Amino acid sequence: MTNAAAVAGQPPGDSAGRGQPPDWLQERLFERRIVFIAGRLDEALAARTAAQLMVLDERGDEPITVHLDCGDSTLEAAFVVIDALGALRSAVHVHCRGQVGGPAIGIVAAADRRSAFAHTRFRLAQPAAEFSGTADEVAARSRQQQDLLWSLLARVAQATGRPVEEIAVDMRRGRYLDAREALHYGLIDAITPAAP
Repeated sequence: MTNAAAVAGQPPGDSAGRGQPPDWLQERLFERRIVFIAGRLDEALAARTAAQLMVLDERGDEPITVHLDCGDSTLEAAFVVIDALGALRSAVHVHCRGQVGGPAIGIVAAADRRSAFAHTRFRLAQPAAEFSGTADEVAARSRQQQDLLWSLLARVAQATGRPVEEIAVDMRRGRYLDAREALHYGLIDAITPAAP
């Protein structure tokens, strides 16, 4: 039995962060080709997730399921996961629950299949960015942030079939969508019905 935390470069017994399931549960999910992302997606959680995805992809080509409950994310962390998804041979199904927002929307858009529970909330929002340093350093970081943001907008536009300009306006306004609205918007393919 392989410890998913150890595989992802984290000491056994050290849970990934707030909102993440305990390590014993993550290990069982990992064995079933399920990766769980919960809470704020920062660089550490993104690196752990990317490592888990790569290991699962190396173990076989059966589909991988990502459960996503991430209301906030840095743009850079979201692209660590998005790039990992793009490099996989295995098909990826992202299933959303709770709240998914900000740059984590790009993770949904990068999946082969996208679904959500009926009470999932989506928030299209631009990430906040703070820069410090010399004027040249701030300008360079600002350009890099804008390039990443346009990549995110293009990915969401491609997944939804909507114009980039419409996605940009919705993100600037911080538009909220419930699961039914997200389905109509094209962000997800299906809503998982509640058990009777």
